[in-house]
Parts: sequence; C-alpha cells; structure tokens
Amino acid sequence: MAVEQQTRDVPIEAKRGTIYDRNGEDLAVSAACYSVWVRPGQIQSDGKSKEEKAANLELHISTLSEILVIDREKVKESVTKNQALVKVAKYLEKDTADKIREQKIPGVEISEDVKRYYPLGAFASHLLGSVTDDNSGLAGIELKYNQYLSGISGRWIKNTDSAGNDLSYGVEKYYSAEDGLNIILTIDEVIQHYVEKTIEKAMEASNSDRVMCIVMDPQSGDILAMAVAPDYNPNNPRVPLDEGEAAYVEELSDKEKLDYWNKMWRNPIVSDIYEPGSTSKLLTTAVAIEENLTSLSDTFVCNYSYQVAGVTLHCWRQGRPHGHQTLIEAVGNSCNPVFSTLAHRVGKDKFYEYMQLFGMTEKTGIDYPGEGGSIVYKPAQTGPVELTTMSYGQGIAVTMLQQITAISSLGNEGNLMQPRLVKALRDSDGNTIKEFKPTVVRKVISKKTAGEMCEIMKYVVSEGGGGNAKVPGYRVGGKTGTANKPAQGKYSSETYSSFIGMAPMDDPKVAILIVVDNPQGTKFGSVVAAPYAKEILEDTLRYLEIKPEYTEEEREQLKSKMVEVPQITGNSLSDAIGILGGLSLKYTVSPAATTNEDFIIVDQYPKAGERMSSGGTVYLYRE
Repeated sequence: MAVEQQTRDVPIEAKRGTIYDRNGEDLAVSAACYSVWVRPGQIQSDGKSKEEKAANLELHISTLSEILVIDREKVKESVTKNQALVKVAKYLEKDTADKIREQKIPGVEISEDVKRYYPLGAFASHLLGSVTDDNSGLAGIELKYNQYLSGISGRWIKNTDSAGNDLSYGVEKYYSAEDGLNIILTIDEVIQHYVEKTIEKAMEASNSDRVMCIVMDPQSGDILAMAVAPDYNPNNPRVPLDEGEAAYVEELSDKEKLDYWNKMWRNPIVSDIYEPGSTSKLLTTAVAIEENLTSLSDTFVCNYSYQVAGVTLHCWRQGRPHGHQTLIEAVGNSCNPVFSTLAHRVGKDKFYEYMQLFGMTEKTGIDYPGEGGSIVYKPAQTGPVELTTMSYGQGIAVTMLQQITAISSLGNEGNLMQPRLVKALRDSDGNTIKEFKPTVVRKVISKKTAGEMCEIMKYVVSEGGGGNAKVPGYRVGGKTGTANKPAQGKYSSETYSSFIGMAPMDDPKVAILIVVDNPQGTKFGSVVAAPYAKEILEDTLRYLEIKPEYTEEEREQLKSKMVEVPQITGNSLSDAIGILGGLSLKYTVSPAATTNEDFIIVDQYPKAGERMSSGGTVYLYRE
C-alpha cells in the first residue's frame, strides 16, 4: 500500500505531427502550452489554524482567478472538490504559467502540454479538419491520418511523498514520448488562397447558400486546392464564424449542437452528391467517340421536341431549335436531343460499362474520411427515358470529386487517376517514412479520343457559352452546367450551377470544378460559376509560371483595347452571357428579364462585326 501511495505515473504527451502544404508551408502545428492543476487537499491545508487556512484559501482562489481570468466561483469549485487532483485551466501561454509559478501556492502544479494550432485560422478548414481536446483527430486529414500524426505518449514514473516531492531514495523511470509523423499534402497554399478568396466573392455576388471548389492536377491526381464557403475556424471548431450563427448554436440542445457541428465540419466536395447536369455531356460525347459511333464532323438536327419510347421530350431552346449542327457545335449548344441520340447509339449496357470505367459508380478511394457514393439507376431499372436523362446529367447524382476525376481523364490522354491529398509522411528529422505515388486507376479512353474531347472543350469556351472562363493567352476548355435540385420526388426551383474546365488544353496542368449551391437571381452556370473559375485559373496559371501564348486577335485586343462584336442574335441568353464575357463585354437585356428563364436573343446592338471598346455594353433584345 505504501509503494502504491508513493508512486506517481505522469504521462508525457507526444507532439502531434505537423501538416505541411506541398511546398513545406505550415498548415497545422503543435504549439507548447501549459495547464494548471490543483491538489485540493494541499491548498486547503495551507496554514496552522483553521482561520489561517480559510484566509489563505480565499487569497489563493482570488490570485488564481485574477491571473487566469476565470470566474472566482469556478476556481473555488475546482479547489474545493473532493478529488486528489483537479485541472483548473488549460492551453495557457508561458507568461501566464510563469506568473502562477511565482506565487508558489501550495498544491498548485504546472504541466506542459501540446495544443493543436492552425496558424492561418479558417484556411482550408474543411480539408484539414480539427482535433478534440485530447488532440485526437476530429475530422478531415486530422482524422484520416490520426494514427500517424498522434505519435506515442511517454511515461514518467517516480516515487514521491504525500506532497508530491521526490523521495531521496525513490525509483525513477522515464520513457520518452515518440512524436507523431509530419504530413506533406498535395495542396498548394497559394492556389488554396486564390480559391478561398474567389469563392467568398462568388457566394456574396450570387447570394447562394454555399460555394464549393476543387482544383486538381489531371496528370497526377494531386488535389491542389479544396475549399467550401462558408468555412469555420479549426482553432475553435464549435463556434461558427458568423456571430448570428454562433448565438443561434448557443441556444440549441446538446443533440442539436452535435448535429449542427457535424454538418459544419462535413466536407461536401467529398461526402455529398449532386446532379451534375450538362457537365456530364462531356462524358457521353467521349463514350460515343471512343466507340466510333460519332465524330467531330458528324451532323445532327435539333427540331426542339423529340420522342423517346413514346414520351415527348424537349430541348431547352424553346421556339427556335438549334437545327443543323456538328458534334462540336452540339456540345457548345448543350443540345439535349443530340446527347439522347448518342446515348441510344451507345446502348444501355455499353453506357453503364463506361460509367463504371469513368468511376461514376464507385468511390474514388481518396485518402480522406467519409467519402460519399453516387446514386445511379440500376441497369434493370433503366429504360430508354432514364438512359436519355442520364446522358445529360439528370437522374444521376455523384460527388464533385467523382466528377472532376472523371473529366480530368480527358486531359490525361484517357488515363483515370486516383485523387490524392497526401504525398508523404516524414519524421521530425525530415526523413521520408512513407511516400504515396500517383496511381493510374485504369485507361478509360484512347489518347485520340481524349485529344478530340480537349478540342471540343476548348470550343465551348472560345466560341460557346463557357466564354466567361476564357483567359487571354491560355487555351481554356470546359463546360457549364445548371441542374435543378430534386426535392420531395420532383425538381425544385433551386439549382446547382457549375463550371468544369481545364487549362492549357494543349497540355492540361490544372482542372477545376466550381459549384454554386442555390444562387439567387440569375442561376446560369455561365454567369455564377464560370467567371470565378476564370479568376482562379488566371491566378493559378501565372503562379505555376505557365507562359501565356497570345493569338494575333488577343494581341490586337490587348493593344487597341477594341474588340469585334460577336454574333449574339439567335443564341440563348445563357450562351450570350458567356460569349460576351469571353470578350470582356457587358450586356443589357430589353425588355428587362424578370425571371430566370433562358430565352433566345432576337436582335442585338451593336451588330455582329462592329468594333467597340473592351468593357462596353451590348444591348440584347428578346421577343
């Protein structure tokens, strides 16, 4: 019994590993901090008489309360507990801990701890995640790699007297802690900053519920940036950044708070699904080309309405169908009847085979917790109408991660890469303990088909409705999408408005997917998503030191600051906005549009071919 009473086993906390970006910038570190412990029996016994003990106890309580800036009653509650040892305060700075030491209060001990600290605050919060009070991973990378980051705690076993003083002839054993491993991410801090700054702007401009963006290297699968707005601060993960939301959370029950926190920490890019809409038309086109069922010069006729298994469906362009068009023009026009035709040429079985090859029916296997899975009709449930709707991205729900991974294969000669967030694990001496190399999942389409798809994507931005993503000097390719959100068994008026793209298209180094959730007012992806993709691409391409190569037309425009007005009459409003945006021209609609309806432009001023100043306004007329 004496040995048991005299033995103290003090845990030595391991230092949690640091999380770095790909260039060695600190994103999550472990900072030294201090905790104050009290032995109630000793602090209450300071003095000879009962009166002196009571007076000293009140003095010590006041001193602790003042230095620690803690309510006096809370301190009193701690130091009078019927326990051997009580923690009074944690996460203290060294100056505060030193002030406590200087007081030499009996029964008060200072222990050194390690606190997780995120030096950039809310930066990359949904990606990094956060930790619990005992430094265990709570979400994100912190949770996924917790076993590597946490290390192994040490022990300090020694013999002491009842006051905690070391015994002269006592036994002492010290087992050092083994620090956790450091993680090197694929994320680039600079590109992440570009993304976060831009999506905050996009959310404010569209008054949307949230905006999500992921940037990937299509040739390696490395994720260069991943961000969600609004975000939270992992240094204080249970308090929303918005003051109104923070006050709201305070009023919730414990269960409601837990539900709220889990939703706030959840990374929708990896965990949530959405209907991708027209961005999926790129995959349908790639499948048909790969199976030699169409070609870039193939022609189609759009008559607005078309029949599928006795059901009448319509192209979005009501009143003025697209008429004759090539395959490239059909993708640029986002003409639904063409994709229905392509899907039925391919056939259900082959269509499903390619969906599996593109990874749309399985998880990507990313090194991140909580990856969601897609919702796809089972082949037995898929009839001609379901096949048609899937061909243009409706009736199928995928994660943003699945979508950008699939589209990125078009810019990687048809090779589907496994997306990754971590490049390596290193110890405190800088030695690489484990390295994660890029992984090719499989070959999906041929290099020839991939090259033709890059040409199609380039056309959509240079000549079609994706013009708001055009970056002078760089060949950008992509596709816009606007998909209504399902609700209670039918489609609501809320949308996921998006843009997916790559650049430069002759050798893609960057792929981007930006999704705006429930924008108010204008909902077209060409308006609420593409311009912000342009901002991110422009900053990122220059940061990566990819030199611009200007066409003669671009050089002339930059020099004279004059542009030639394009042919807008006959186009839809959503396409017109993109085409004009690609030339840095503004627009005004007359009569003014009061709804989010996508209508046909029947006339324009100035007319096509006239020259005007960059930044000027083109007047668009509707029926």
